[in-house]
Amino acid sequence: MAAWHRITALSSLLQVGVLLLLFSAPSSGRPLEKCAGDKSCMSPRPPVVLIPGDLGNQLEAKLDKPSVVHYICYKKTEDFFTLWLNLELLVPVAIDCWIDNMRLIYNRSTHTTSSPPGVDIRVPGFGQTFSVEYLDPSKHSVGMYFFSIVQALVDWGYTRDVDVRAAPYDWRKAPNENKKYFLALQIMIEDMAKAAGGPVVLIAHSMGNMYTLYFLNQQPQAWKDKYIKAFVSLGPPWAGVAKTLRVVTSGDNDNIPVISPLKIRSQQRSAISTSWLLPYAHSWPKDQVLVQTPAANYTVLDYKRFYSDIGFEDGWLMRQDTETLVADLTPPGVAVHCLYGSGIPTSQAFQYSDKFPDVEPTVVYGDGDGTVNLLSAIQCRRWVGKQKQPVTLKELPGNEHVNMLLNITTVAYIKTVLFSP
Repeated sequence: MAAWHRITALSSLLQVGVLLLLFSAPSSGRPLEKCAGDKSCMSPRPPVVLIPGDLGNQLEAKLDKPSVVHYICYKKTEDFFTLWLNLELLVPVAIDCWIDNMRLIYNRSTHTTSSPPGVDIRVPGFGQTFSVEYLDPSKHSVGMYFFSIVQALVDWGYTRDVDVRAAPYDWRKAPNENKKYFLALQIMIEDMAKAAGGPVVLIAHSMGNMYTLYFLNQQPQAWKDKYIKAFVSLGPPWAGVAKTLRVVTSGDNDNIPVISPLKIRSQQRSAISTSWLLPYAHSWPKDQVLVQTPAANYTVLDYKRFYSDIGFEDGWLMRQDTETLVADLTPPGVAVHCLYGSGIPTSQAFQYSDKFPDVEPTVVYGDGDGTVNLLSAIQCRRWVGKQKQPVTLKELPGNEHVNMLLNITTVAYIKTVLFSP
């Protein structure tokens, strides 16, 4: 969901330039201004692994389909092409082709998903940064994502694809369907730590934090002590996001006028990760109305009825498949730095007319970063005192969910984590 904001808001090149100027450092990567001749405080650069959020890395597709939804759609391609982010496909008519290729088909018997017949989707660039730096391979500014952070790391002495690498994944799915990904992530972390002679810093954004928590919860403490120096959590939706209720109800085009919310709804519903990110009862008030209609009100305790009433009963099965993955918010067992935006109007409830669910809602706003509700982002505080490793929370007032990756304060904070003893 985060990447849609990049499509509607051009990045500030001036801000990026100032950011790089202020935080560039000699190629040694050492914090010279802090250590200035004192070798005892010098520390080597820890390797960095970036874990993106929902919509936060490129996806590619190769087609050999038995049929297409429109005559302009490709039925067969000789090679893989960019499916996300491909701005040429997010236009009227062409978007019908995109939706049909991006959607997942849920199997009620196996509780797994698959692509439509003849659609082969892959995640490019595992272990490399290009797939998360720009979501659009043409590197349009609207698709800029982790670029500013990666470039700052390079200016501090890091090398792309060597000691700063990314772990992209199929973000349409939840962790229970991405087991091979976690094995690859574990191996990459171990290899990077061995090459550097020290543990790795994980930097995750948005839903990537949920993926990272799931991954860390699966590792023995001895492994985490050996291979993980710190976990930097940016814009984490620990308790889910209210916005996802709108996505599954009536679709969400993030105010992109050429895209109909109802048209894109089918694809958004099919993504397991959408239902995974619905608000969680462990943090949201159980009497708080999230979706209101003339006939019914829905809270975090009413999801089964909610899914039935919107005519998407597979969604209830998807939610049951994924709800327990990180629902107990087990402490990660590593040093955590939790950074989150606040002070930006953020969807927290939706009011529908009697045309529910096939109509745009009236949105009720609360506090957050424009995507993740503040109530959800601050749940990392429950780990304070629950694990021996430190847990630090840092509020970033006025920082939007994706733009926080460009924020000077964010980048400066990351630098202190990397170069602290």
